Amino acid sequence: MRNLKLFRSLEFRDIQAPGKPQCFSLRTEQDTVLIGSEHGLIEVDPVIREVKNEIPLVAEGFLPEDGSGCIVGIQELLDHESVCVATASGDVLLCNLNTHQLECVGSVASGISVMSWSPDQELVLLATGQQTLIMMTKEFEPIMEQQIHQDDFGESKFITVGWGRKETQFHGSEGRQAAFQMQMHESALPWDDHRPQVTWRGDGQFFAVSVVCPETGARKVRVWSREFALQSTSEPVAGLGPALAWKPSGSLIASTQDKPNQQDVVFFEKNGLLHGHFTLPFFKDEVKVNDLLWNADSTVLAVWLEDLQREENSTLKTYVQLWTVGNYHWYLKQSLPFSTCGKSKIVSLMWDPVTPYRLHVLCQGWHYLCYDWHWTTDRSSGENLSDMANVAVVDGNRVLVTVFRQSVVPPPMCTYRLLLPHPVNQIMFSAHPKKSNDLAVLDASNQISVYKCGDSPSIDSTVKLGAVGGNGFKISLRTPHLDKSYKIQFENSEDEEVNPLKLGLLTWVQEDVFLAVSHSQSSPQSVIHHLTVAPSAMDDEQGQLNISSSVTVDGVIISLCCNSKTKSVALQVAGGQILKYLWESPSLAVEPWKNPGGFPVRFPYPCTQTELAMVGGEVSKHRLFIRGANGLEPMVSLALQAGLSSSHVSNGESLRKVERGSRIVTVVPQDTKLILQMPRGNLEVVHHRALVLAQIRKWLDKLMFKEAFECMRKLRINLNLIHDHNPKVFLENVETFIRQIDSVNHINLFFTELKEEDVTKTMYPPPVTSTVQLSSDPDGKKVDLICDAMRAAMENINPHKYCLSILTSHVKKTTPELEIVLQKVHELQGSAAPVPDAVSAEEALKYLLLLVDVNELYDHSLGTYNFDLVLMVAEKSQKDPKEYLPFLNTLKKMEVNYQRFTIDKYLKRYEKAIGHLSKCGKCEG
Repeated sequence: MRNLKLFRSLEFRDIQAPGKPQCFSLRTEQDTVLIGSEHGLIEVDPVIREVKNEIPLVAEGFLPEDGSGCIVGIQELLDHESVCVATASGDVLLCNLNTHQLECVGSVASGISVMSWSPDQELVLLATGQQTLIMMTKEFEPIMEQQIHQDDFGESKFITVGWGRKETQFHGSEGRQAAFQMQMHESALPWDDHRPQVTWRGDGQFFAVSVVCPETGARKVRVWSREFALQSTSEPVAGLGPALAWKPSGSLIASTQDKPNQQDVVFFEKNGLLHGHFTLPFFKDEVKVNDLLWNADSTVLAVWLEDLQREENSTLKTYVQLWTVGNYHWYLKQSLPFSTCGKSKIVSLMWDPVTPYRLHVLCQGWHYLCYDWHWTTDRSSGENLSDMANVAVVDGNRVLVTVFRQSVVPPPMCTYRLLLPHPVNQIMFSAHPKKSNDLAVLDASNQISVYKCGDSPSIDSTVKLGAVGGNGFKISLRTPHLDKSYKIQFENSEDEEVNPLKLGLLTWVQEDVFLAVSHSQSSPQSVIHHLTVAPSAMDDEQGQLNISSSVTVDGVIISLCCNSKTKSVALQVAGGQILKYLWESPSLAVEPWKNPGGFPVRFPYPCTQTELAMVGGEVSKHRLFIRGANGLEPMVSLALQAGLSSSHVSNGESLRKVERGSRIVTVVPQDTKLILQMPRGNLEVVHHRALVLAQIRKWLDKLMFKEAFECMRKLRINLNLIHDHNPKVFLENVETFIRQIDSVNHINLFFTELKEEDVTKTMYPPPVTSTVQLSSDPDGKKVDLICDAMRAAMENINPHKYCLSILTSHVKKTTPELEIVLQKVHELQGSAAPVPDAVSAEEALKYLLLLVDVNELYDHSLGTYNFDLVLMVAEKSQKDPKEYLPFLNTLKKMEVNYQRFTIDKYLKRYEKAIGHLSKCGKCEG
């Protein structure tokens, strides 16, 4: 349930170079970009924004002077300390950028259409104009040449095991007539350039080639091994497009397919069979797919699309879309619209081979763009019960919102969804603590739609219920409504056309104020913009957001987090410095964030996830950050929750093992639920011990005994904590505790768990900052104090209703008062008129037998000298009447004092026995 968020962009405009750019490549160690044109090769440094090297190829005769030349491939070779360049005329060149020396290492007379190096740079594959494939070593020694079109299927050809003919097999929903249909081969798409496409698997063991078959005119995908042996050929797919990209992890090969009413991205297995697809959000013949690109860790698929000319004088656009998959559902996370006219037309794009979420874009007007993305979870940040623990997920022009306080809905389902007119790029929840459920959505057209929770005068058609609606269920959920949409007005309209993501790190700080960050085009500086709502003439008219003020900051801002209570913003610069910015300050100054010692705060590494929290009432003293480098790789997600202990205890309160790859989605405020998402996409709810104890302590401090008791009973927390957390407060509010629990069974459960141990010293140590009084009477016995206090309170409230609990309080004392208990049971037997809520003597005795051994209870009943009570207990025991009835009959015949002497002697109560014996008269006879 994560979204891709832009945290840094780099722009290099108007690169001074002749001609027009055709393709580009990266030098990862030098952080430079190699760009090829019809005049030659140049190397630029986008950070310092200057051209470092120029390699002219026209003067050397490798490119024609009339400007018709074309560079089809550029690749840096680390072993050669040079760059390999292939031209469409057939030359393969090695360029040393240090000495500017050129060497032609090979030439193909028929020309070269594709040059593709294996990921380990041990092999290079050339597709020639004669429809052949040439494989060479990294020393440019030819290994083999094969025809690009093959009649054979390959080594992985399927074997028929003789399970009948096709006509007799089951064909599913297509019906039996599908067995007799002839396979129709459709020709390539009208906009197909008929050029071969080559892609390598991440380990370099296989490569795939997509070509147009000369016999059928349709595209086919063939998979070859590293030894240049054909492995498989794809099954016939009507409308197969030219784009081809092998997932680096090796599982799937992505391509495109035009269907009668839609356009899909389809996936092939290595054996050539189709395996899944997803649909692009366009109509048929509306766009064409120029390229597909997987990022380095196989988590994001970039789709480069271009509008097709459908009407004259229509404005055409190019789109770069970023897709991710989770729980077998494909999400469109980002959509970048570019113009196809002028400088902003895309020439080429590629993912960074080292930094997985860095995308490089080259535009026609010598304009270079670099976008850095990172994963983020967009959640509401409220801290009270009014916050519904919302989590929003971007899915194209839809925002999928799940309300975790009320229900846990697994993705791709949701509680409700918001429908927008354009693809969504960013979501932000309100920073106001009382309006944390309100959210604003930034779409690809730079329009912000504000949704607010509350009563709406009419039904909002842009809000649709998800998994919680329909089928006659009553909906208790209050969904938000579209309040208004605002268009961001740029000072220079060209900025929006050239860079569609001009503004990033958008944050909603006040009702009508947004903060956004842009990066300078000419220097390593950032600008903080205040976007304020412009007054409009009509309420239903689309509003405008104007840039009211701007503040320039030295350095590239990569994260922004705010605190609405202090009106402060923490800015993180790429170098690790933390800056403080007060958005309501009239000076609009940015200053270093200093620690209590007066020294500027600096993170040791850039952090992609930052949060600002108040700990101990001060924001400036504490910051929580997480580093995404090798040292802390397992920590991949975070969520803030107030009230957690800062002590590192060894009893496992703060640590809990989860499945590897699990991520924190959110924590429900004022609750114990922690939502985790597993690697495969499903959700799990856990009640982390640290969260549970922190919340229980809050409830006990507020004398919310019922909530604390229910939570402790459900999650198996020792109930002694109710008293041990603050003994003095508990004993002073025993009556409040009993009235809130209001259940005899629950009070009895509390009694049965009582023990002398102080659980705050053994099982649940309190936070370091706790000032709670740990003991009220060190000389007294804890269990006896609680039993006496609660018994007095229950007798005061309703002795008949809490009769069983009163009996339990006697039994659970350090020295059980069983005689008193039996006497109370006997009084119940003798009571005449029934009282409401009262229990009978038989019920009370039956309950006592659960607490006390029946033989022990029999002995104590005998010690009361009440034979009716003894018979009542004996009847409930397993004793044989032949054993106790003669004994009792013998006792009844005795004189009273001698009878009691005999009973005391039987019970080994010798002191009482002597006392009763002394009261006996003289023996007759």
